[in-house]
Amino acid sequence: MCPRLAGAMRLGPRPATLGLLLLCAAAAGAGEAEELHYPRGEHRADYDREALLGGEEEVDEYVKLTPEEQHKRLKSIIKKIDLDSDGFLTESELSSWIQMSFKHYAVQEAKQQFVEYDKNTDGSVSWDEYNIQMYDRVIDFDENTALDDAEEESFRQLHLKDKKRFEKANQDSDPGLNLEEFIAFEHPEEVDYMTEFVIQEALEEHDKNGDGFVSLEEFLGDYKRDPTANEDPEWILVEKDRFLNDYDKDADGRLDPQELLSWVVPNNQGIAQEEALHLIDEVDLNSDKRLSEAEIMESQDLFLTSEATDYGRQLHDEYFYHDEL
Repeated sequence: MCPRLAGAMRLGPRPATLGLLLLCAAAAGAGEAEELHYPRGEHRADYDREALLGGEEEVDEYVKLTPEEQHKRLKSIIKKIDLDSDGFLTESELSSWIQMSFKHYAVQEAKQQFVEYDKNTDGSVSWDEYNIQMYDRVIDFDENTALDDAEEESFRQLHLKDKKRFEKANQDSDPGLNLEEFIAFEHPEEVDYMTEFVIQEALEEHDKNGDGFVSLEEFLGDYKRDPTANEDPEWILVEKDRFLNDYDKDADGRLDPQELLSWVVPNNQGIAQEEALHLIDEVDLNSDKRLSEAEIMESQDLFLTSEATDYGRQLHDEYFYHDEL
C-alpha cells in the first residue's frame, strides 16, 4: 500500500520516517522481490527480463526489434558491462552495472517528476508546488499541535517529515529545489549529503530510549505477542531473522547508525549482487564463474529477462547501448 495518504499503514516494522518514497521501496524489498522472482518456489524468467529491460511495455518493444538489432544492441551493452575489456562479465561487473542502472532510472524518474511539479516552469520546485502536485492543495500543519484523529495525526507526522526532508535537500538560499536538490529529496539514498539526515530521522522514529541505537524490541515497533498464542506470527519471525542476520552485522543485539542505514535505505547493492549471482548461475555454461559473450548470446532470452538489461529496457535507451556511454 504505497499511496501517500496510506503511508501510515505499516506492514510489519518498516521505517516510516523517510517519506513514502522509502516506505514503498522498503515494502518492496528483498522479501517481496524474492516472491516475485520465485513465486511458489518456481523461477520466473520474465522477472529477469524486466530487471534488464524495464517492464512489460519495454519487453513488448524489445520483441518488436529485428533479431539482428536485438543482437547488436545486446552486444553493445555487454561491452559496456565488461569494465576491464577482457571479454568476460564477472559478478562484480554485473553488480556494478545493475546498480548504475537503478540509479540512472531513479534519476530519470525524478527528472520527469520535476517537470510535473514545477508548475510555473521557473526551474525550481517550491514546497507549495510540491503540495499542489501531491494533494491538489497546499497543506500546512502546525508542528506543535497534534490531531485527535489517529489516521490524520499519522499523516500529519509523515507530512512534517517530508517537509524536513525537503528543507534538508535544499542547499542554497533559494526557497525551492533545483533539479539536483529535488533528486536528493526524492532519492536521498542516492545523495551523500542526505545520509546523516536519513540516519537521524530513523533514530527519531525508532530509538525510543534515546541511546543512539535501535534494539530488536524497538525494531519491531508496537508489536506485542498475543498472550493466547504459542509463538510469534510468521511476519515477526521473518523480521527477527532479518534483524539478526541481515542488519545486526556485529551481533551485539542492536543497530548502530550504519547498520540502521542498511535497514531504512533500499539495499540496491544487495539486490544487484543477488541478481548478478543468479545470472552467472543460470548462464555460465562452463562453470568458470564468469560470462562470455557467447554464453550470454546462447542464453539471450534469460539475460534479457533480468536486472542486467533492466528487463530489456536498456535496448531501447540509447544511454545504455550507444557507443558513447
